[in-house]
Amino acid sequence: MAVERVRSAAGEQKAASAGSGATEAGPTGPVPERRTFLRLAWVGLGVAALGEAAWIVASFLKPRPKAVTNAGSLIVAGPVENFAPGSVTAFPAGKFYLVRLADGGFLALHRQCTHLGCSVPWDAAAGRFACPCHASLFDLRGDVLAPPAPRPLDLFAIRIENGIVKVDVSAAIRRSAFDVSQVTRG
Repeated sequence: MAVERVRSAAGEQKAASAGSGATEAGPTGPVPERRTFLRLAWVGLGVAALGEAAWIVASFLKPRPKAVTNAGSLIVAGPVENFAPGSVTAFPAGKFYLVRLADGGFLALHRQCTHLGCSVPWDAAAGRFACPCHASLFDLRGDVLAPPAPRPLDLFAIRIENGIVKVDVSAAIRRSAFDVSQVTRG
């Protein structure tokens, strides 16, 4: 009978502590139950995952910073007399061709095809620019001779100062057709 009283008293203590949510006391204070710890761990991980997802979405939606134009955007091509009329000179660093037309005017044609952006080489034997990827052809002025390119090659602004040709490659000038006003004369 005494054993039964001790067992029932221990059972009542367990039931009271389980029902009230009390925790056992350890050497440094109350020890949380395992379920409470796991619940807090999962909530913490969930908050961290949501924070990371929000950061990724915010980074994706944030606009890109504009490209800064620097002093390297102005390329000095050289003296006017270095370029013979009817010549095409490649400037790989600036990604353009400096074309001197038969009448002495200059055009700085972007090397990028207006179809899908392939690099367009100059074919001196044929006297035209030929896209190796999709067979677009352009004449000396950058006009389209054969599609699929939808428009002429883009231009870069040219300045001639004291007989020196300078090309501003900071921004390509989009055009829909050749116009005499696009030619720079020195």
